[in-house]
Amino acid sequence: MTFSKHTALLACLAGATLTHAGASFAAGDTFFDAALCKPPYTTTSATAVYKAAEKVAKSEMVGMMAVYKLPKPVVQDGFEAQEVVFASSTVGVLLKGSQADALAAKYALKPEAPNPLRGAGKAYARELPAAQQPDRESGTVSVVARESAAIPGKTVLACEFTSK
Repeated sequence: MTFSKHTALLACLAGATLTHAGASFAAGDTFFDAALCKPPYTTTSATAVYKAAEKVAKSEMVGMMAVYKLPKPVVQDGFEAQEVVFASSTVGVLLKGSQADALAAKYALKPEAPNPLRGAGKAYARELPAAQQPDRESGTVSVVARESAAIPGKTVLACEFTSK
């Protein structure tokens, strides 16, 4: 990918955070759980996931985005990923193939309004329930699935914190 494609991916992911509380990250499927906001967001757990990624893979920095290529593919719910991404305060996995529609069906995601910063492509999201939001005054946490021409052949599944 070129820098501009990574920049587009960063825009696709921007504004989010992830969660996972202190679990073992030997199994890559834990990154799927983090991308699905399981357990719900906390700043402390976001740091734990980032440190876990540092232990299992080296990142490639592109602009403000870190991409971690896992040693082997991870499969969960029939979806396969081999890369974990962090951008701004987002964590997600890059899934093989165009999977946004299937992810929307599997995880009860709804279509997002078009956003010129994300570029063309499919975009779905689901806010976490109010009881799982860290601080509604500051922003909201959502599970998102996005496809973009900037990342052909891959779909982003991420936990995203959008500030107000």
